[in-house]
Amino acid sequence: MTVITTVEDLKAIYGEAGEASTAKVTASLTPTYRTMIERSPFVALATVGPEGLDCSPRGDRGAVVRIEDDRTLALPDWRGNNRVDSLLNIVRDPRIALMFLIPGSDSVMRINGRAVVSVAPELLESFEMDGRHPRSIVVVTIEEAYFQCARAVMRAELWNAERQVAANDLPTPGDMLKAAKQDFDRDTYDREWPERAAKTMW
Repeated sequence: MTVITTVEDLKAIYGEAGEASTAKVTASLTPTYRTMIERSPFVALATVGPEGLDCSPRGDRGAVVRIEDDRTLALPDWRGNNRVDSLLNIVRDPRIALMFLIPGSDSVMRINGRAVVSVAPELLESFEMDGRHPRSIVVVTIEEAYFQCARAVMRAELWNAERQVAANDLPTPGDMLKAAKQDFDRDTYDREWPERAAKTMW
């Protein structure tokens, strides 16, 4: 296997980035970037910590983040499995990256910056959903904002309904847990999961 080990060798293969690839990068949200992010219900949240990297899916009803101003985003941390890998990373290393998907759009929005985990009561209260509040808010300070080339989403045909995989063609959550831990009660987990998820969405 031939491995690239230097920046010079890599640039020799790929050359320089085109003007559009660099001109699109801004230090704050433009009006068009704001529109894209406001329409996104899903974001992949990437963080880094002493144990390594983490990338976590985040979704919400409506916009997945709230735009506080052109350089600040607020991402509520709704109920999950309490592993808090992303939050553990952020409190030790504030670097963060976000990748937003907008259903039906081939363009992807990217944000790089720094974050803190806030538990300010007034901020938590402002995110009330169905009478519940997140336990913390990830507040992101934007350092770079840009849209991603659409080719990846186009190649994947991500929004093509004909390409969707039927649920019964995939392992269930219980199947995957049992594969990781042989004595896990797969059937009970799968039977109870839909109702448990519905009751603990927020």
